[in-house]
Amino acid sequence: LIPLLDLALEKAGEHGVRSVVMAMAHRGRLNVLANIMGKRAQSIFWSFDDPNPEMFRGGGDVKYHMGYSSDWTTRAGQKLHISLCFNPSHLEFVNPVALGRCRSKQDRDGDVHRTDNMTILIHGDAAFIGEGVVQETLNLSELPGYKTGGTLHVVINNQVGFTTEPDQGRSCTYATDIAKMLEIPIFHVNGEDPEAVAQVVAIAMDFRKQFEKDVVIDMYAYRKLGHNESDEPRYTQPLMYAAIDSKKGVRESYLEHLLSMNGMSRLEADEISETRHQQLTREFELAKSEPFVHDLQSMTGIWQGYFGGPEPADLNARTTIGRSTATEILEKISQVPPGFHVNKKTARVLEDRRDMSTGKTKLDWAAGEALAFASLAIEGHPIRMSGQDVERGTFSHRHAVLHDVDNNAKYMAMGHLMQNQARVEIVNSPLSEAAVLGFEYGYSLDCPEGLVLWEAQFGDFWNVAQCIVDQFITSAEDKWKRLSRLVMLLPHGFEGQGPEHCSARLERLLLLTAEHNVIVAQPSTPSQYFHLLRRQVKSKWSKPLIVLTPKSLLRHPGCTSVLEEIEQGSFQKILGDDRPANQPTRRILMSSGKAYYDLFEERKKLGRDDVALIRVEQFYPMDPANVVEALSKYPAGTPVYWYQDEPSNMGAWQFVKMRWGDDIAKSHPLSLISRPESASPATGSLRSHKLEERDLLTQAFAGL
Repeated sequence: LIPLLDLALEKAGEHGVRSVVMAMAHRGRLNVLANIMGKRAQSIFWSFDDPNPEMFRGGGDVKYHMGYSSDWTTRAGQKLHISLCFNPSHLEFVNPVALGRCRSKQDRDGDVHRTDNMTILIHGDAAFIGEGVVQETLNLSELPGYKTGGTLHVVINNQVGFTTEPDQGRSCTYATDIAKMLEIPIFHVNGEDPEAVAQVVAIAMDFRKQFEKDVVIDMYAYRKLGHNESDEPRYTQPLMYAAIDSKKGVRESYLEHLLSMNGMSRLEADEISETRHQQLTREFELAKSEPFVHDLQSMTGIWQGYFGGPEPADLNARTTIGRSTATEILEKISQVPPGFHVNKKTARVLEDRRDMSTGKTKLDWAAGEALAFASLAIEGHPIRMSGQDVERGTFSHRHAVLHDVDNNAKYMAMGHLMQNQARVEIVNSPLSEAAVLGFEYGYSLDCPEGLVLWEAQFGDFWNVAQCIVDQFITSAEDKWKRLSRLVMLLPHGFEGQGPEHCSARLERLLLLTAEHNVIVAQPSTPSQYFHLLRRQVKSKWSKPLIVLTPKSLLRHPGCTSVLEEIEQGSFQKILGDDRPANQPTRRILMSSGKAYYDLFEERKKLGRDDVALIRVEQFYPMDPANVVEALSKYPAGTPVYWYQDEPSNMGAWQFVKMRWGDDIAKSHPLSLISRPESASPATGSLRSHKLEERDLLTQAFAGL
C-alpha cells in the first residue's frame, strides 16, 4: 500500500495536481500516517501509551480515526498538499465526505476543469461491495453538481471481512464489480508483486488524467494478523492462516527477486532495514522519555478566526440589509432574460416577488430565503445548496432555477445579481441521503466563509443518513476538533400526509445535543429564517445548523414578514406574545412552528385574549434563563403548557421537560398537550388527523 500511494502522489504531481484529499479506514492507517502523511512516529507511540487521560476525558477518538495534513514534495520537485480525513469506524461513510472536500477546494481555487485537486479513496473488499454508501458515492462521479474529475479507488483486498468469507459476503465474482456501473477500468493486481502494482498505478493515474473519470485498483493481499490486535483468525479461517503462516513477507520475497536480478545486494538491503529500525527505536525511546505533546492540528488557514466551543454571550453578527438592497434583490430574482418563457404558474410566482419588492405584498418564506442567499452572495459569501428537488423546491415554493417551456433551457437569477458576486450553486441531488449529506458536510469543511446547505425532500428522510449526522455532524468537534457550518433544512409538520411525511424526528435531534455541538432551530416567520441563515454566515462561532422548516406555512397568509423586519432586528430565540402587556393571562401555551399558527387561529376564533402564546424559535443552545425571562412577564403560578403536534414520546417535550422543566416549575406549573404516545409518528388517515388536531386545540383552551 505504501509504495502504491507513494507512486500515486508522484504521478499526481507529474499531472499538475496541487492538492490530494485521502480517506481510508483503520487498517494500515498508522502506516499511512507515518510513511505518507509524515506524522512523527513518536506521536503514534504516544497514542499507544495514552499518557494524558485527563486531556481526553469524555472526548477525543482512537488513534486509528485521526486525520492529518502535510505537504508532499515529489522527486521532481512538485509540491502537493495532502489531507487524510478524520473518520469513524463506520466503514466507507467517509468517502462522500472526502469528495465533498475535494469539490470545495476545486471551487475555491476556480478549478473548473477539476484538474488541480483530486481524491484517493482506500477501501476494504468486504465493505466496498457490502456498504450501500459506496454505490451512492460512485453515482456522484459523473454528476455535474458533484463530479471532481476522477477519483483513484484503491481496494485493499484481504479476501476476508473480519470472519466472513467472500462467498458469504458478495453475490458477484469480484468485490469491485459494483464499480462496473461507471464503465471504468478495474485493475486486479497481486499485492505481493510491487512492480506489477507500480505499473497498475501508473496506468490508472494516466487514465484518470486523460479521461477525468474514476478508476479502481483491486489489490489482492492478506492480513498477517487478525481483524484487530486481540483477534484470533485461526478460529474461523484455519486453512487461510496456515497458508499465510507459511509465506514469506512481501519485503523478503521482493528482496529475493532483486537479489536474483542483481538489483541490490543483501548488505544494502540490511543497511536500509537497520537504518529504519534505528529511527523507529529512537522515536519510541523519545515517546517514553519526553512529556506528551498532542499534535492535533489546530484550525488554521481558511479557518483562521473561526471558533467553536460554547456559544458566546454576544455573537456579534449583523444580519440586517438595507431596504434598497432588499428591493433590488427581489426585483432581480423576479426577472428572466429576453426571450425566456416560463410556465404560467411560475410567472405568477415571479410577479408576486415583484410585488414584494415594492412592499405591495408581504414577504413569504421563499422570499425570505432568497433575500438571505442573494444578500450573502453579493457580500462575497458563496452559496451551495443541494438535495432532492431543491431547484424548484419539494413544495413548488423556491423556483430558484427556472425552465424555458419552449426549449427546457435553465436560468438561475441568483447567479446574475451583480458582476463580482460570489458563486451560487443550487443543484438537484440524486435520490440519496447518506452520500449527498456526507458530500455537503465535506464541502462545508473547506468552505467556512460560505453558506452550505442540504435540504431533505421531507424531514422524515434524514434518518437514511443517520450515520453522517451521528458520526460526523454532531460529534466531529468533540472527537476531532473539526468545525463545520453546514445547514440542514428538514421540512416538518403534521398535516395529514401520513407517518412518513410529517416528522423530522425533532426528539432524536435534540437527544444529540450536548456541549453546544449544534444549533437546532424552528423559525416561524420569513424574517426569522432570513436572520438565522445570515447569522450562520456572519458569526465566526461555527456550528452545524439544523433547521426544521415549514410546509403548509410556505403559503400561509399569517406566515409572512414585511421589509422592515429585514432591515431591522436580528434572530430571536423566543418570540413573545403580541397581546397588550397589561392583558390578564390565565394560561400560557408554549409551542413552535406550525403549532403556533394553529393556536393563534383558535385563540382568535374563541376570543380567548386571556391565553398567552409563546414561540420557541431555537431549541438549542438555549439557556433556561432565557425561557424563564420570557415567562417572567406573567404572574407566578400561571400554568404553562407545552403544546406540540407530535405524540408525547416524540417532538420537543422530553427535551423541554428535562432541560427547562425545573427552572420553569419554580414559578409556573408545566404540563403537556400532545397526541398520546405512539410507535409511529402519525395516522395515515387525513380525516383521523383532523379529528386528532381538533382534540388538541380543544384541550389547549379547555377549562377556561
